[in-house]
Amino acid sequence: MTVADELTPAVSDRAAEATGPEESEEPEEPIKQRKNGLYPGVSDELAENMKSGWADTELRGLEPIAQAAETAARRAALSARFPGERLVIPAGNLKTRSNDTDYPFRASVEYAYLTGNQTEDGVLVLEPVADGHKATIYLLPRSDRENGEFWLSGQGELWVGRRHSLTEAEKLYGIPASDVRALADALREATGPVRVVRGYDAGIEAALTDKVTAERDEELRVFLSEARLVKDEFEIGELQKAVDSTVRGFEDVVRVLDKAEATSERYIEGTFFLRARVEGNDVGYGSICAAGPHACTLHWVRNDGPVRSGDLLLLDAGVETHTYYTADVTRTLPVSGRFSEIQKKIYDAVYEAQEAGIAAVRPGAKYRDFHDAAQRVLTERLVAWGLVEGPVERVLELGLQRRWTLHGTGHMLGMDVHDCAAARTESYVEGVLEPGMVLTVEPGLYFQADDLTVPQEYRGIGVRIEDDLLVTEDGHRNLSSGLPRRSDEIEAWMAALKG
Repeated sequence: MTVADELTPAVSDRAAEATGPEESEEPEEPIKQRKNGLYPGVSDELAENMKSGWADTELRGLEPIAQAAETAARRAALSARFPGERLVIPAGNLKTRSNDTDYPFRASVEYAYLTGNQTEDGVLVLEPVADGHKATIYLLPRSDRENGEFWLSGQGELWVGRRHSLTEAEKLYGIPASDVRALADALREATGPVRVVRGYDAGIEAALTDKVTAERDEELRVFLSEARLVKDEFEIGELQKAVDSTVRGFEDVVRVLDKAEATSERYIEGTFFLRARVEGNDVGYGSICAAGPHACTLHWVRNDGPVRSGDLLLLDAGVETHTYYTADVTRTLPVSGRFSEIQKKIYDAVYEAQEAGIAAVRPGAKYRDFHDAAQRVLTERLVAWGLVEGPVERVLELGLQRRWTLHGTGHMLGMDVHDCAAARTESYVEGVLEPGMVLTVEPGLYFQADDLTVPQEYRGIGVRIEDDLLVTEDGHRNLSSGLPRRSDEIEAWMAALKG
């Protein structure tokens, strides 16, 4: 028996959306009320009143989402990789922020990649059939008005907004849709090999606990990560949109640096966040708005420090589109609009390293090539400045430059800022670049404020330059070329924006 066969209650629930809920043979659990709510209960008269008098809001004439063809192709590739096995990919559940408030929901990348849907509690199930798999998307249906769920439950539509009906979902995503509330029980009774993407839905995992293995599940996770290494045309378009919005966000920040000086790094964070929320879904990761010595802290996201003229601002930020694709761009800017002599010296070294790294991005090149090229340039400068004893080959062999370069020179980019992270090492770091891959190139130099091995004038200066590159058939395209990179171009750009 298949999961779809076992979910006959879901069919009734779905029909009820159009014809009205049927009487249940078993008593329903009462909807939990807030402990200290001002209304102690609901009168029979009010309950009856709330059941009727509502207009039909079913959406008709819906068109499939823009990426429906791409998500179908991705599901087909997944089906071909795991024939004869049931595949379960959950979206995840809401997470409590505090008491009865939740964090904003973001569906798992694996689920969103395969469906385009972004709602909590959703689950994609690929059921094995003779010629591949039958896909079903399991979702919460519209809130029940008969039992009062829509206005009494904290997750009812009156409180959190309208959900798509299952019929609407089928039209949007091109996948048969069923009620997710019966899925866990059906999965408990399912037979045959099963794989699940772990870490998102404890209830679904519990239902499958005796049917899955960590090894099989990890193979599923790895496959879905590697599937995202090469982007399709839809994804490339979304990444370009994300980058274009990010460029505008950086321009916004430069225009308000005087206000940031009067307040703190949080003014910068808030300014960029406004652009991300107006033009996209959110920021793709916590914005790093690091002024002065904070630029030497790689993941400075507290953003509560002062912004001072004469210091540098390292801004590492990216807009995430409504389809979850994020940019990841960094610029290091002089708050005053002009680099000091030592700031320019360090900045130009990082720029030259980035130029070398970008030049190494082309199809057929080893993934590591751009990192090695950038690290060599930085090491040459550190040796020339007398900060580390050469020769350069010795420094690179021992990794001595890492005291100041700290991190790798880039990573894959996509629906996660560090996309494809679960891919096998031989497919990623030890792999070869192919057209359609998108990666960052982001060398940096960081001289900590308490680093006694460098002259005083270096201390507290951190510089990183990061761009998003698409590997093309004949080389690469810098998606973030809309932002200047050379130190003189940075100064001219800032002057023009400040008016």
